Amino acid sequence: MLAGLCLLLCCQLAAQDSLDLKIGQMILIGFPKAEVDPVLLDELRKGKAGAIILFEKNIPKTNSAFAALKKIIWTYSQAAPLPLLVTIDQEGGRVNRLKERYGFPRTITAREMGVSADSVRFYAEATAATLAGLGINVNLAPCVDLGINPFNTVIYGYGRAFSEHPDTVARRAAVFIDAHRRMQVFTVLKHFPGHGSSLADSHYGMADVSKTWTEAELIPYRSLLSEGKVDAIMTAHIVNTQLDPKGLPGTLSVRMIDSLLRRQMGFNGVVFSDDMQMQAITRHYGLEEAIRRAILAGVDILCFSNNIQGSEERTVDVVHGIIRRLVEKGLISKERIDESYRRIMKMKNRLQRQHCRDEQLPLYTLDEVAKVKAERDSLLNELNRLKTGQYQTSAKQDIQSKKRKKRKR
Repeated sequence: MLAGLCLLLCCQLAAQDSLDLKIGQMILIGFPKAEVDPVLLDELRKGKAGAIILFEKNIPKTNSAFAALKKIIWTYSQAAPLPLLVTIDQEGGRVNRLKERYGFPRTITAREMGVSADSVRFYAEATAATLAGLGINVNLAPCVDLGINPFNTVIYGYGRAFSEHPDTVARRAAVFIDAHRRMQVFTVLKHFPGHGSSLADSHYGMADVSKTWTEAELIPYRSLLSEGKVDAIMTAHIVNTQLDPKGLPGTLSVRMIDSLLRRQMGFNGVVFSDDMQMQAITRHYGLEEAIRRAILAGVDILCFSNNIQGSEERTVDVVHGIIRRLVEKGLISKERIDESYRRIMKMKNRLQRQHCRDEQLPLYTLDEVAKVKAERDSLLNELNRLKTGQYQTSAKQDIQSKKRKKRKR
């Protein structure tokens, strides 16, 4: 029965526009309240978004929010035709959506955890177990920026860096990642190629690290990549003319993402953008231009949190429509969409394999959908042909039988 439902799902997906589905996988969206949003639910059901993000506004305001939040997440996840990425920024300390007052475990900052590997392991395991229990499968953490600038408000000021030393950051991040992997929760390193040396906060304007950034900020990424610890990476909206002489922010920079991260450092996994509604982007680029540049730079999943005060709300329909038009105009190739889709599906298939293993279901990927549908159609055609032939044969037999009975009389 369940295996039949898996096959039926594949056939339903095949009937939809594959380009729309592929574009949908590239969209990460926030929703307004601590309840299921019917508009977003419908868009997820249609495959027009492939990921959601949770903030404190989405947590039911009770001292035991676990069950209510789990129900919200479950409702969204069940609606999606493909495994849904349910994401959250749960670094600990100041960057912490699941607070104690809602009944969740206590957290501390990365700086406090960074004192020892045991401390990281203890708090990371508690966090990962909580996320897994809720149905959250992506933690937009750890932050692997270096705590090197005491005047940096967004990283150093919030205690988000494990250490000022890159090797220590890499070791502590590895422990954090391992704890999440044991609970089948993905992690996302941030903020590439390094936000620790900035003075400005990209939430409120452009942060330029051209004079302060050093190669040491890449060490945690190189180290974790060499150990196979990287599930995904998030870009930073920082300007760094050492890496991109044109002065494009990292999220929109071909030099930083495609050339440095992918070609030089060899990362071929999923790249998330930081929030596209941060003012570092919105003050300097229109929505369509920012989306076009980010995708061409190599971003796979575009984040629209709808959580930045003063920013215009971005719906799935608007973002999806912009990407679709850019493809139809030839400004973004279908091949480029396919690249992101393959990377995202490779990530999602790891979730799907776990689910199918638990439920003992067969695993189908969207790449196999057309083949499954063709096989189904072929079987149906053959069945119809056989039925038609059977009816014809049966009719002939009935006529012959009647003729024999008349002769006997």
